[in-house]
Amino acid sequence: MKKNKLGLLAIVILCVFLTTVNINAQDRKGPPPNGERKGPPRGGHSPEQTKTLEEIGGYQIGELATDFELKNIDGSIFSLADIENAQGYIVVFTCNECPFAKLYEDRLIALHHKYSSQGYSVVAINPNVSKTNDKESFEAMQKRAKEMDFPFVYLADENHDVFPKYGAVRTPHVFLLDKERRVQYIGTIDDNARSPKDVNVKYLENAINALQKGKKPETTFTKAIGCPVKA
Repeated sequence: MKKNKLGLLAIVILCVFLTTVNINAQDRKGPPPNGERKGPPRGGHSPEQTKTLEEIGGYQIGELATDFELKNIDGSIFSLADIENAQGYIVVFTCNECPFAKLYEDRLIALHHKYSSQGYSVVAINPNVSKTNDKESFEAMQKRAKEMDFPFVYLADENHDVFPKYGAVRTPHVFLLDKERRVQYIGTIDDNARSPKDVNVKYLENAINALQKGKKPETTFTKAIGCPVKA
């Protein structure tokens, strides 16, 4: 009789334990339905630039950026000197596949439409271009530019020697140059990668507007937000 009671008690305890485990499993938070998530894309690493400008070793604020010659998606060779009546240059290192780069494509298009007529054209450069990576090949760049109808040049840093000079470590990573090609702002485009409508500070536009008034930007450096350059 005593053995039967002990056996029954063990069964009751086991049932309670299994019920608790099942409830906890159901309550555990996981990926939302349809794969939708809030917040920036996940990549297993922090999207924020970690090194200082000095540690990166590229251009510093106020330094003169040298011109370059890179192949554009139309096959022509492009340099900054090709832009007539330039008042400055919005040089942005970006790529085809980084989620952050994709999030900023529409904003870069809007920036070019807004400021190119005022002398500030977007100059997009892919530091990840590779013959062995189909997603970042020159042909893939051409396809992406056509899909998004880029109004600006999209250049291939095929020798991977331009982005280190600038100190580009993320995609996207922006370098605003003035008319003399002196670096006046380095960093991110604005303060909200995920949602354009929730942007509070437009760092790049504020810097451009300051230059247009003949002033130095109040903010000259922010940490770039994006995927690490993979070249």
